[in-house]
Amino acid sequence: MDRPEAPCSSVQPRAAAARELLLAALEDLSQEQLKRFRHKLRDAPVDGRSIPWGRLERADAVDLADQLTQFYGPEPALDVARKTLKRADARDIAAWLKEQRLQRLGPSSAALLSVSEYKRRYREHVLRQHAKVKERNARSVKITKRFTKLLIAEGAALECEAPEPGGDEPQPERARRSDTHTFNRLFSRDEDGQRPLTVVLQGPAGIGKTMAAKKILYDWAAGKLYQGKVDFAFFMPCAELLERPSPCSLADLVLDQCPDRSAPVRQMLKAPERLLFILDGADELPAPGPAEAAPCTDPFEAAGGARVLGGLLSKVLLPKARLLVTTRAAAPARLQGRLCSPQCAEVRGFSDKDKKKYFYKFFQDEHRAERAYRFVKENETLFALCFVPFVCWIVCTVLRQQLDRGQDLSRTSKTTTSVYLLFIVSVLSPAPASDGPRLQGELRKLCRLAREGVLERRAHFAEKDLERLQLRGSKVQTLFLSKKELPGVLQAEVTYQFIDQSFQEFLAALSYLLEDEGPSRAPAGGVQELLQGDQELCHHLALTTRFLFGLLSAERLRDIERHFGCVVPERVKQDVLKWVQDQGQRRPRVAPEGAEETNLPEGTKESESDSDSGSDSDSEGEGEGEAEAEEEAEEEEFSFPLALLYCLYETQESAFVRQALRGHPALALERLRLSRLDVAVLSYCVRCCPAGQALRLTSCALPAPPKKKKKSLVKRLQNSLSGSSSQGTTRKPQASPLRPFCEALMDRQCGLTSLTLSRCKLPDWACRDLAEALRQAPALAELNLLHNGLSEGGLRALSEGLAWPGCRVQTLRLQQPGLQDGLQPLVGLLRHSPALTSLDLSGCRLSEPMVTYLCAVLQHPGCRLQTLSLTSVELSAQSLEELQAVRTAKPGLVIAHPALDSRPEPVHGFSTAL
Repeated sequence: MDRPEAPCSSVQPRAAAARELLLAALEDLSQEQLKRFRHKLRDAPVDGRSIPWGRLERADAVDLADQLTQFYGPEPALDVARKTLKRADARDIAAWLKEQRLQRLGPSSAALLSVSEYKRRYREHVLRQHAKVKERNARSVKITKRFTKLLIAEGAALECEAPEPGGDEPQPERARRSDTHTFNRLFSRDEDGQRPLTVVLQGPAGIGKTMAAKKILYDWAAGKLYQGKVDFAFFMPCAELLERPSPCSLADLVLDQCPDRSAPVRQMLKAPERLLFILDGADELPAPGPAEAAPCTDPFEAAGGARVLGGLLSKVLLPKARLLVTTRAAAPARLQGRLCSPQCAEVRGFSDKDKKKYFYKFFQDEHRAERAYRFVKENETLFALCFVPFVCWIVCTVLRQQLDRGQDLSRTSKTTTSVYLLFIVSVLSPAPASDGPRLQGELRKLCRLAREGVLERRAHFAEKDLERLQLRGSKVQTLFLSKKELPGVLQAEVTYQFIDQSFQEFLAALSYLLEDEGPSRAPAGGVQELLQGDQELCHHLALTTRFLFGLLSAERLRDIERHFGCVVPERVKQDVLKWVQDQGQRRPRVAPEGAEETNLPEGTKESESDSDSGSDSDSEGEGEGEAEAEEEAEEEEFSFPLALLYCLYETQESAFVRQALRGHPALALERLRLSRLDVAVLSYCVRCCPAGQALRLTSCALPAPPKKKKKSLVKRLQNSLSGSSSQGTTRKPQASPLRPFCEALMDRQCGLTSLTLSRCKLPDWACRDLAEALRQAPALAELNLLHNGLSEGGLRALSEGLAWPGCRVQTLRLQQPGLQDGLQPLVGLLRHSPALTSLDLSGCRLSEPMVTYLCAVLQHPGCRLQTLSLTSVELSAQSLEELQAVRTAKPGLVIAHPALDSRPEPVHGFSTAL
């Protein structure tokens, strides 16, 4: 037999060579030896299994070679055959087979390793390989010492899918810290007893998805996860898979992760229910198209990375295998058509407690860690941003450099953009001043490379890309790019990627401002290319666009000029401003959706007709209406207005935000679970909004207030022994999550005129905060509270705010069918409300005593009401007579109800007792 020059390195050539060797050995046996071989093969099962005798009894050499290969796998079949040949007294052929195997396939284990025996070796290999992780600056740290627990919310929605209905549990309480129990729950059975085979970990860039996936792999190898359920787990970076230069099979990919080439791959793949594949960065897959090749179905078929990944994701390849998929939260639409019944979980970053832990793990010096953490904790916005692990790493890196140099920590800024920019400045600043021009030139080229990658959706770059831009061997390459080697056909292929994908997107945004001056520079054409490329702000350019807004602030532009010697033309900022304003003109005006949308300042007539159209559903009572509200609040959708507000927030420039929002006179946020950072962003933009601005929140779940920490038994005993009690001490009330928004409403610069809260389930604490804002809001003239599940206590607090002398609300719309007699505080405020002239109670339920009370208040000398709308309220004959009498007594008061215009004048002298 001819022998190749080198041992085989891929699965398919090795399998063919193994079968060829096996067949050659068996064909050298005499008929008597072949008979003994068949009997010995039957009597000595391997790993408790043997080929059924019916397949062996009359098999010739060719049949035996096929049976052995199919049953045990090509290479394990050689070991089985060699051992069986010894027992069949064919030792010379067994020795030849061993020698030929060594020459053609390379060294192997002395004894055949079964799958059960190989598990231990593979776990030890994974523990060694993944014990350390590389930080973004290429420094290796132990994963057990650096990994900090993340918040993971199970049952999250993939894109626009509605999560399981579950009612009122607020967002933070649904998230669990990523301990062993939480990771184990990812593949646990649901209420119907079904076990998910695909789990999607989604979250924004830098939130810690990859680190969490690697910790899951490490904990599995350490025996902490999926014991008795998963025999082998494989970590597969999707970006690297997609950029492999040659086709490969899934078996090849598995073999690449094994410690040696003797892995029983075929046997491992025969039990897919015992396998876990961790596909990191699945959003790198191109969106499925009509001309896309069919996904791979055979684990031994050599195919492109997209086909292999597509087969795993769609469950046509190893359908019983477990999949753990990580993806950006903004890109699940690209996976929507591929995934088969996924269970989704959302990675939400660090809790406040874990932020502190991260600081201590990073600095490894208690004094320095405490100093840095205390500084960040006092900077409220910066502390909020640190929930993203990559941002937290950058902040810690910058603070460590500042501490090492004895610099003032106050240099650190408070937006993501400013933190990233400060990181670049801090990393480059130790260079000698003479190197400044060279480094600035290299940075421009690096930003250009980042921009090319973002626009082309590339995260890996070849050496020729660096050579083309003269970046190979440069200082910026060593500082900001990490080097990786991918297996190639003849030799490993070297690729480079940025220290983090979000960092690549930041540098791409910076490239638009660092372009060389001169005739070759397009007049902001590049900026238009970026803005037009993702006008919805929900695809791969969204984060780059947000960074661009942040870099255009006056303070950041001064930083760019000071540190990089580049003056950005004013036209760039003006073009971005015009784009924002054009988005408001291009998008259709928010249309009403029935009774709950009567808040739009489109005119009274349209509002009343919309209210009337919803009368049937409203009159059926609170049960059905509130159930519908809960269902709507559970559906979460992408919101362009919120994404735009994040862009504006990055600027931290109130004049720019005010100009930009003039193109968006009405902002509508719908079906969102608002986080604390969402509220902070919304609050900043509300503080800067121009006069006449309207804001509507529909089916938006508010963040829950922080849980009150319970005192330990020892602490309570100490308090009781010292004589202190809860009555004797005044506790400082905790700030509610809505407080920043309410403080923004009270800002003198706030021009918000109309506020609508629809189906937002306002708890009492939110009503108290809102009531406080109503007392001082300088421009708020219209308030619409629609189907919010208000309690009597919440409505009483709001009524007190509306009755405050400084309140300027002129129009109040309330739709709350379940309160009935609980409306008394609201009705009572009409006697001394300073500004309220229009009240719409359409959709409410008014009892006869409440209508009597209302009529009495309307005739009070202090009541300034001019319009009362009851268009969809069911009223008794007596109530209608009382209202008709009020209209007669106060001709300047307009009372709108369909039945009033057709009723005769009531008898004078009806009771108006309170």
